[in-house]
Amino acid sequence: MNIEGNKVIVNKSQKETFEFLSDLKNFEQLMPASIQKFEVDGDSFIFGLKGMPEIRLVLKDAIEYFNITLGAASSKLDFQLVANITEINDTSSEVQLEFNGKFNAMMAMMVKRPLNSFIETLTDNLQKI
Repeated sequence: MNIEGNKVIVNKSQKETFEFLSDLKNFEQLMPASIQKFEVDGDSFIFGLKGMPEIRLVLKDAIEYFNITLGAASSKLDFQLVANITEINDTSSEVQLEFNGKFNAMMAMMVKRPLNSFIETLTDNLQKI
């Protein structure tokens, strides 16, 4: 299952945007208002949204200034959240979030709508940083 968020303009250079997203504690600013838990632990963070199970994301890969990949820490859920960062000019960049997950058909059907909403919220909040 793949979900591509909208491309958004961030009023930070490509390097500044990359550095913001590389600092995992900054993801708390991007989370939906329904967040009930957010804790950073080294190269991972755990978050919980109202009515949803807690999820731990681990920093899996980073290509300096271009891409950051977070993945699920649990082998029960196989997915990645990828931020692709493109330079526009010295003071702005374009970011697109992608969710890539391997779910069975029933699970995909259940999580597609909440995941779309989650990616949309992260994207909207990213524009405001």
